[in-house]
Amino acid sequence: MQPKVPGISPVSEYHTHTPGRLAGKLYFYPLCSGYYKYGPGYFITRPSYDSFLIMYLTKGSCEVEAEGQHFEAKAGQIVLLDCYRPHRYGSRESWEASWLHFDGPMARAYDQEISARNGRIFTPPAEAPGALDEIRSVLRPSSSPGEADLSAQITRLLDLLLQDSHCPQREPEKDVVADSISLINAHFREPISLEQLAARAGMSPCHFLRLFSRTAGLTPHQYLISTRLCAARFLLQSSSLSVKRIALDCGFSSEAAFCTTFRKWEGKTPSQYRATVRTSSELRFSQACASAADT
Repeated sequence: MQPKVPGISPVSEYHTHTPGRLAGKLYFYPLCSGYYKYGPGYFITRPSYDSFLIMYLTKGSCEVEAEGQHFEAKAGQIVLLDCYRPHRYGSRESWEASWLHFDGPMARAYDQEISARNGRIFTPPAEAPGALDEIRSVLRPSSSPGEADLSAQITRLLDLLLQDSHCPQREPEKDVVADSISLINAHFREPISLEQLAARAGMSPCHFLRLFSRTAGLTPHQYLISTRLCAARFLLQSSSLSVKRIALDCGFSSEAAFCTTFRKWEGKTPSQYRATVRTSSELRFSQACASAADT
């Protein structure tokens, strides 16, 4: 469709989409997408517009006001806005942009994570503009995309934008972290130190710690503890082993150390966790039996 808005060239285009009930509940979904050629002096000011906006500038520049700050975006950059909050953008010169208004249950979480890593305006990976164009293309009337396919395309675009444009990660560094994670997963019952992992990677402990934390979202020690606790939760749910035996089998130095760590991470002791899980399982089993009897 062609916009009939003063300040926007009539050769521009946009397409809308109405999400189904399931899409609104489970998926990412587009609301509208387009490619606009803006004339000089065009500005739009909104107190709120229930969606999130991804806008890729192809020509010119654009002034943006959001979250009490003023930014300037240039051609080749992405603008990411939480349009639930007051915002304004435009330019005194002509400019062009491809854009997408979208939403979904995880939209805010992605918006916050991407903006925390890259800011509201940033240079995206090379694949991102094409992914944005693909979404606009499938919204044309001649297409009939499924809700799951649309969600997958938006997810791909958002995952591309999650990449840190300021600190692109080299593939060898990814391999180093993957190797360390594999080692922890295989040997979490054994003592594993930061120094050991760093030496295996051929890095200083400080450099390795920064790399691992940036990639995995946890420090090596936190990842090790998380892996041990995951194994412990499984044994608490599925076995009658004593808490002490589980503690030692999962790599903790003592029952006391295990209980202290478990309570810190889970908010309850191992025995309380086991009792809660068993009570919940028994309740579900009783309800299933009652349902089967009714039928």
